[in-house]
Amino acid sequence: MAQPVTVNIPALNKSIIIPTGLFINNEFVPSIDSTERIEAVNPATEEVICSVVSDKASPKDIDVAVAAARQAFQTTWGKNVTGFERSRLINKLADLIESHAQELAELESLNNGKPVRIARDFDIGDSVQCLRYYAGWADKILGQTIEVDNKTKLAFTRHDPIGVTNASIPWNYPINMWAWKVAPALAVGCTIVMKPSELCPLTALKLSELVREAGFPPGVVNTVPSYGPVGGAALAAHPDVDKVAFTGSTITGRKVMEAAAKSNLKKVSLELGGKSPHLVFSSADLDQAASWAALGICYNTGQDCTAGSRVYVQDDIYDRFIELLVSKVKKQVIGDGFDDASGGGPVAIQVSKGQYDKVWNYIESGKQEGAKTILGGVQRTGKGFYIDPTIFTEIRPDMKIVKEEIFGPVLSVGRFTTEEDAIVLANDTTYGLGAGLHSTDANQCMRVASALEAGTVWINQYNLLNNNVPFGGKKQSGIGRELGSYALEEYTSVKAVHWNFGEKLDWPFHTKSYYWTDIYFILAHSPIHTDGILWKNNRHTAQDWKRQQTSIIETHVNKMKKSLIWRRDPGISLKKVSLAEHVYPANETDHPMNKAEDLAYQPWQAGKTPAEQFCQ
Repeated sequence: MAQPVTVNIPALNKSIIIPTGLFINNEFVPSIDSTERIEAVNPATEEVICSVVSDKASPKDIDVAVAAARQAFQTTWGKNVTGFERSRLINKLADLIESHAQELAELESLNNGKPVRIARDFDIGDSVQCLRYYAGWADKILGQTIEVDNKTKLAFTRHDPIGVTNASIPWNYPINMWAWKVAPALAVGCTIVMKPSELCPLTALKLSELVREAGFPPGVVNTVPSYGPVGGAALAAHPDVDKVAFTGSTITGRKVMEAAAKSNLKKVSLELGGKSPHLVFSSADLDQAASWAALGICYNTGQDCTAGSRVYVQDDIYDRFIELLVSKVKKQVIGDGFDDASGGGPVAIQVSKGQYDKVWNYIESGKQEGAKTILGGVQRTGKGFYIDPTIFTEIRPDMKIVKEEIFGPVLSVGRFTTEEDAIVLANDTTYGLGAGLHSTDANQCMRVASALEAGTVWINQYNLLNNNVPFGGKKQSGIGRELGSYALEEYTSVKAVHWNFGEKLDWPFHTKSYYWTDIYFILAHSPIHTDGILWKNNRHTAQDWKRQQTSIIETHVNKMKKSLIWRRDPGISLKKVSLAEHVYPANETDHPMNKAEDLAYQPWQAGKTPAEQFCQ
């Protein structure tokens, strides 16, 4: 068994015990064949907090975790436990996280850098609510009962748990993203192999302790800290993983999708990058718009896939808005996460300062390409990966700071003249995750919200999400949805069940046991040649039809007997019917599937009629 470590928090004069092993089958275990470890770094001090077990050298640990998840799915979870029991356990887990909120927030701040109060009151508070929301869904996974033939048959659907799922989460919201993935998966009965970010693995391991304490059976939730190219790649390509839920960069999302397709065509949901626009119209409450714009770029130090990193302001209010925006952003304090005055922490990154250097390269690029820096843009001295909010004006659409996701507190502000101009600027991106607009014109709000190409649009607010409202992207911001009832669909597969309780099948099978309505349906929905005349339901009246019915049947019923298919007769039932072999090909403009219309009169009563003589 892997040994836990004790981590000291000097700012609070306290220590936290952290598990360091791979969490498989409710035990913290060492790697099968690797002694490599992942070092967790404090971004505020650039010092190593501790190291945890990793499958860095081999994906064999992934095989063990997946096997544990599969065993649990087939025995103690999945369809083997009721929704009531799943709900009870998820609620118990939510209660435990709530009772450990302070410690989890301190650990999150230590490893991620965000302020303790924000981690506790927002991230963890929202995660507890997320778990309770899906606990409420656990016993309400419903299908449909579908009418087929009330006298003999019915059909119904089941929404079955898809099976073993992989959740790969990022470092910007470690606890929040954990809950977003785990809660709906557990609610429907899936088992999970969690791969936390190698940069911030500590809270995922601590949450695993609470999973065990809540009473979940072994193997239901497994946690494997790993590097993306090793563990992440192995899970995406694993033949016994049924679904991957990934949050991260668009580049990695493409790799996940490719691996899923090349392995077992597993189901995939991707929540990827963004370059979200924020539009401010003349009628907007400018003070409020400036506050929301400031929140959009400063919250979580800009490390947010929906960060409102492009703000466009209508010409006649531009100068006043800029004054308000700068004054509000200046009030944001970027500092130590254990200082209650801090509204944001350092950028959470590895000891190589990769993300820190990336953000500064973008800032320098903005300056070199001619953008004007009106706030920030100056590096701090001393320890810590701190970046103060930076605002650029006088931007162009072709600048890197305008086109590419930065993932830091860097804001580009442009201007527009007309509503049409604003929409063009907003949609001029390969991403489509979020967008915002500010206006007091209700008609304008509806027009612009409809025109914006984004999975989420905020009107007169920004970047606030609710657990009961779906979230996800368009274009290169991903596929699938998190949150709300829509997220349940990502973890289920729909099974259709056809139940015959009354129909008796004659054998050998032939057409004479079927009635006039069967023949009527074919003739009504197929083009039939009789003496050079094309008979089709949308070309002739009921009287024409009735007058010619006998000759049509006599001429063509033998051809109808040559092949059998299933067709649906609207208003009657699902029946086996004969299909004439001379229906028009699909590329003909008069094909019945292209021009079929309902007849203006009702079919004759189903039942044996003289027409049966033609089916001998």
